[in-house]
Amino acid sequence: MEVIITENYESMSKLAASLIRQQLLSRPNSVLGLATGSTPVGTYKELVRMHREEGLDFSQVVTFNLDEYLGLPPSHPQSYRYFMDENLFKHINVPPGNIHVPYGHAESVVEFCAWYEEQIKAAGGIDIQILGIGGDGHIAFNEPGSSLGSRTRLKTLTEETIKDNARFFKDEAEVPRFAITMGVGTIMEAKRIILIANGKAKAAIIAEAIEGPITAQVSASVLQMHREVVVILDAAAGSKLKRADYYRWVYEQKKRLVPQMIGRM
Repeated sequence: MEVIITENYESMSKLAASLIRQQLLSRPNSVLGLATGSTPVGTYKELVRMHREEGLDFSQVVTFNLDEYLGLPPSHPQSYRYFMDENLFKHINVPPGNIHVPYGHAESVVEFCAWYEEQIKAAGGIDIQILGIGGDGHIAFNEPGSSLGSRTRLKTLTEETIKDNARFFKDEAEVPRFAITMGVGTIMEAKRIILIANGKAKAAIIAEAIEGPITAQVSASVLQMHREVVVILDAAAGSKLKRADYYRWVYEQKKRLVPQMIGRM
């Protein structure tokens, strides 16, 4: 696991986007795993800028999103499909047929989840998976206690997650109680993973996930077992890491001596 502590949200977002850019330049038909929420918005804005100003091409890219609320249609302003359309898909040249977001109105959730897993396999697996982290350490909607080998499935959201996401709805009562989500096992099969986090509110759980024990109670902690993970933080999110000085030293050495290896362990 490579941990990079950047100065602020903007630098965090630009670095994450630059790693995705490197991937697309080396493999234009890459499969991207995408996340929603406030954290990746800056990364998506930078990718849109790269597309418009630098010609970054998404015409062969295939995407798979982590999750979607059960019961929300794609047109709902708080659905994750709507979020992705507004923040990324409408602004780049990814073919609509290459976009995959869990469908919150699936007639059979069990059959849909099995189909989603098969689509990921048929695409050759995910090359880079973008992740955020919840206040309780969850990745995607893999709440505390989720199996570390879990697959795409229906998940009941915790009260903490519902409260965290209530800011996006008019009222907490409107927040769905269930979501379709990639499992921890599914996420861990991605070839590379980029986890981004910002803000002081994430500092304690980031320290627990990166430097604490691997446990199903903090699903992000399993990333310690992945062969190629880069965690990109702003200074506030990295403020409780015991080895913060070491992480900064490593990053500075790579920038100076082997910049092409940043994000490559």
